[in-house]
This record gives sequence, structure tokens and C-alpha cells, in this order.
Amino acid sequence: MDQQHLENWLNKRKERRASRTLDALLTGLKNGDRQILAESITLVESTRPEDMRLAAELVQACLPFSGKSIRVGITGVPGVGKSTFIESFGKVLVDQGLKVAVLAIDPSSSTSGGSILGDKTRMQDLSVNEQVFIRPSAAGVTLGGVARKTRESIYVCEAAGFDVILIETVGVGQSETLVHSMVDFFLLLMLAGAGDELQGIKRGIMEMADALVITKADGDNAKKAQMASREYANAMHLFPPKQSDWTAQSFTCSSYQNENIDKVWQVIESFVNQTKINGWFETHRKLQDKYWLAETLKEMILNDFFGDDDLVDELKKAEEKVFSGELNSFHAAELVYELFKNKK
Repeated sequence: MDQQHLENWLNKRKERRASRTLDALLTGLKNGDRQILAESITLVESTRPEDMRLAAELVQACLPFSGKSIRVGITGVPGVGKSTFIESFGKVLVDQGLKVAVLAIDPSSSTSGGSILGDKTRMQDLSVNEQVFIRPSAAGVTLGGVARKTRESIYVCEAAGFDVILIETVGVGQSETLVHSMVDFFLLLMLAGAGDELQGIKRGIMEMADALVITKADGDNAKKAQMASREYANAMHLFPPKQSDWTAQSFTCSSYQNENIDKVWQVIESFVNQTKINGWFETHRKLQDKYWLAETLKEMILNDFFGDDDLVDELKKAEEKVFSGELNSFHAAELVYELFKNKK
């Protein structure tokens, strides 16, 4: 890019930023402007102080127009075929006249910070469908912060008129708990014959799941998938009853042959109907709001702490003393925290 092209690009970027008024963004969202939607989510994800202020105002302004979608979390071990499943599932939803937003948290390298962000490449048909919006976000090293911004992005997508919001997680671990705290229905994708190496983490995730689907149930794998589905169904019956009074279901599907993909949506609709009747749907969302109030406060306090250069220097000194054995980690933490309190 030569100097002139660079200057033109920078000028256009400045013009776009200048036109980012709250009214313009909200009007564009309500009109379903996809460019405005993309810019709004970029604004929500920004760490620039001026962007963060405008993003907070925008999310607040979106609230009266949000809450009407069904929010679905989708998780599973790497290789389970999440993107392939979402592409097939998204087509089923679009065929029913629904607008679908896919918010995918992509894994990032803890070494380089790089992220593939390849969901649009993997979901080729969905990515060009006018009824679908796909937005990957890099998890980086602050998964909690990305999760909070993903939750805010849900409100923005709902204000833009999307009926179903799909949240795809990075895999197995902390991300599941965070995504579970922002969705109505939690879908766990599993493979047949994956071995027992994941048994230590399966139970916690399975207890969160509202449905467990064994993927790639085709060809020679079909019988193994059916057997695995029965085993998981038996296992889930041993778990404590859910507050929603919903009985988690287990079944198989094949994204390749497009089998049972429509059943996933039927199960989700049944869940929504049942939990709206018994009052859990609305109660659950209110409990999630309380959870994110606490989580956001924690993040703000951490940002406040690590944004203070003096405190960061004191923390480094404390780390050196802990490393040398001069101080134990608990006492060192108390000393640094006292400095933090005295600054306020």
C-alpha cells in the first residue's frame, strides 16, 4: 500500500469513526444494516476508552429491542465438527424463515496471541446467506473479557432483528462455564469412541448440557454413535434434577447426511416452550444478569489494578520476593492489596 492509499484509508476510517453516533448506530441496527452491525460489534470489542464509553451507551440503548431471540450455546471437543454442525443447523433455521447470528469465540495462541478466526471459511454456505451473520472473536488470554463482550454482542444482534443467536465455544474448559451463563439452551456435541481421557471433565459439562448430540453418526460409525447416545442418556439420568425441570436428551446426528439436524431445533423449541410455561426461562435470564453484574465488577477492578503502573511495579517486586523465598505468596498478596486499597 503506497502513501496515498494509506492516507485515503486512514481518512475514511476517521470519517467512519466520526459518523459513529449513538443514534446512527441504533438506527442502522434497527434497520438491519449488516455493516452497522459489524461496526457495532467492533465497537463493543474495542478497548479504546472513547469506544468503550460509546459501546456502553449503545448496549444500554439496545436493551428495549433485545431479549426476543433464543440464545443457544454450542460446545464440544476439538474435532467433533462444531462448524460443520452449525452450518447444517443454520440452514435448517434459515429454511424456517429465521435470522441467525453466529458468535464464535476462536482459540488464540498463548505464545503469539495469534488466532485463526476461520469460521467464515469453514461455514462457506452460511457465510454468504443474507439471513445469517457470522462473527468470530479471538479469545486471547482474557477469556472472561471476551465472554462479556460476546454477551454484549448478543444484545446488539437482537436489536438488529436476529431470531436465534448461536454461541460457539473454543472447546472444553472455562469457556463452557462462561458461555453457559449467557445462553438459554446449552448443546453439547460429542464423538462416539472418543476414549476415557476426557472422563474427568465430562461430568461437569454434561450436567450443564440441555441436550447431548453424538455427531458423525453415519457410515461405519452409525452403530457406535447410537450405542454411545444410549450410554450418555443413562448417565445423565443419574445427575441431580435441573432447576428448569427439563430432562436433558441424548441423540445422534449426521451433518454430512443432514440426519436429525432438524430434531435439534425441535428439542430446543420444546425446551423453550416448557421453561416459558414454568417460568424458568425468564428467571434464568435474570439470574444471568446478576452473574454478569458480579463478573463485570471483577473485570473492572482487575483492569483498574493492572492499569496502575505503580501497583504493577510493586507486584513485580513482590513476585521477586516470593520467588527468592523472602515472602510467602499469601502475605505478599496482602501487602500489594493494602497498597491498592490505600490508593482508592
